[in-house]
Amino acid sequence: MERLLHYCWKHKIFPLQKMRTTNGQPVEIIDPGLQNINAGPDFFNAKIKINNVLWIGNVEIHDHASDWFLHGHNKDLSYDSVILHVVKILDAEIKRSNGELIPQMQLDCPESIQRNYEELKKTDAFPPCYRIIPSLSKLFIHSWLTTLQFERFEQKTALVKERLVRFNYDWEEAFFITLARSFGFGLNGDAFEIWASKLPLNILNKHHDNLFQIEAMFFGQAGILEDYEGDEYYMQLKKEYEYLAYKFQLTPMDGTFWKFLRLRPSNFPHVRIAQLACLYHRSYGLLAQVLEAESLKQLRDLFRGGTSEYWLTHYTFGGNSTCRPKTLSDNSLNLIIINTIITFLYAYGQYKGEDKYYRKAQQFLEELKPENNYIIRMWNTCGLPAEHAGDSQALIQLKKEYCDKKKCLFCRFGYEFLKRNYQSNNKKD
Repeated sequence: MERLLHYCWKHKIFPLQKMRTTNGQPVEIIDPGLQNINAGPDFFNAKIKINNVLWIGNVEIHDHASDWFLHGHNKDLSYDSVILHVVKILDAEIKRSNGELIPQMQLDCPESIQRNYEELKKTDAFPPCYRIIPSLSKLFIHSWLTTLQFERFEQKTALVKERLVRFNYDWEEAFFITLARSFGFGLNGDAFEIWASKLPLNILNKHHDNLFQIEAMFFGQAGILEDYEGDEYYMQLKKEYEYLAYKFQLTPMDGTFWKFLRLRPSNFPHVRIAQLACLYHRSYGLLAQVLEAESLKQLRDLFRGGTSEYWLTHYTFGGNSTCRPKTLSDNSLNLIIINTIITFLYAYGQYKGEDKYYRKAQQFLEELKPENNYIIRMWNTCGLPAEHAGDSQALIQLKKEYCDKKKCLFCRFGYEFLKRNYQSNNKKD
């Protein structure tokens, strides 16, 4: 039922009678907000009038009001921005982390919506043109996907160029920041980019042969060594970082930027930072090795890596875990190769005017398996499977830059769909 409530809220399918909060205040939905598929409130930047006062913020939706506590939102600062809690069943009052009450509204789904739920799910999950995709020729599809793939890597190359300008065309610096962002794997991408921007490589290079000092700077600059107490290894890192921070005038980032909600322990920022520290220690001059690599196996061997001994039995500082190597999975390695290595080969080849880097990037893309995420699974259900990573990158571009932005008139699939509908209507007339 919660998914259906999401649908009704997203498409403003509300009852005819005037809506009110649980304490009787009138509610007017001006903008339901942007649906969030990651951690955090369900809808961002909604505009709602409550008792004729305009509120702009986030909305959370649950079957039961008590789910707010069941999911731990009352202890999560990211949910303090919620301006309205929409529920099917009102069975509790909810509060922000400071004890402040949050307005709630009970919402029922119309019976007609519930009767046609399966069809509604399909039309909401897929692009409007999904029915015509199986009838399109392979040549037509291949031509459009090739264009989309080029568009996507042009966008990514533009981001690399921005970083190059910011760091005076220091390719190593730009590469490190791009690589660090990839280690955020979406949810912590922004935090990793901020973190990497605060790590001066000229200083790190002087200590690249000392893994302990690299970890001290990496964790210290991440704002993760701010507590006063910890285990012995934590206190050693903290002491070393304080010395290095004083010596080199280092300032850590705000540690609250890191996100942990809905993350598996192996994806915790602590583990990813430890992996990057070990990689940097083991592979000095990393960019040069990347540019010289001739196979995916070389790249996987280079980046699979690991961590220092401490992290074999830890996911965060303190609590012990079962001893196991913290190496990157094949899926994680593939994402790093796609989002960092191939992007840099495109950018470097473009900057140097050397086609061999373009060819190498294309070769790696076509050798890699397609990504496995909700976007690729959606297109596969529509009859458009991805054969390799080049296709999956094109399909991600199609979803994000055309479907999500309703740019059907600029999409070849959308154009074909509109043309066929027009022809069909003319025949009926």
